[in-house]
Amino acid sequence: MLSVIAACEVPDWTSEEKDLVNYSPEVMRVLTVDNPADSAVLRKLCWDFSDEMLQSPEYEVLARKMVATVTSPEQDGVGIAGPQVGLSRRIVAVQRFDKPGEPFEVYPNIRITATRGEKECGPEGCLSVPGRRGEVLRWRDISITYTSPSTLEEITEQITGFTAVIFQHECDHLEGVLYTDYIDKSPAE
Repeated sequence: MLSVIAACEVPDWTSEEKDLVNYSPEVMRVLTVDNPADSAVLRKLCWDFSDEMLQSPEYEVLARKMVATVTSPEQDGVGIAGPQVGLSRRIVAVQRFDKPGEPFEVYPNIRITATRGEKECGPEGCLSVPGRRGEVLRWRDISITYTSPSTLEEITEQITGFTAVIFQHECDHLEGVLYTDYIDKSPAE
């Protein structure tokens, strides 16, 4: 279904999205599965950003606030996705453990485009699933594509190791998938 959404015209900022971005505090509220209304947002498929949206003041504010939210002492996470702050758009902020200084970077219109090797099991948690952790099988070698907000060009990167796991976890949010969906399945599924 997501490919159908991506192929359609991308809707511009809604007034609700602009209000969320412009009037939320610097550290945004993180939606959780404990709240039924939040849970509904976390399960939605996300829309791309148009080129105009990526070059808007709202995009810059959103990117800054997402990083401020995930790095806040209250959250202290390694990644966050648009739905987790109430925005059904394809955007993630990820800590790049594979780069010097381990910076947080923001990726709009992101997609995982390739996986390589074997999956490995590892521990995961989620800011939107408080008080719970579990073991999840993830690829350790992936490729991502995203849109550069400055050039509007599509960029492809190969990501490995723990950073690849973070990208997969955050990109799952953009499809309405939580890591618990993997561990809650029975062995017969």
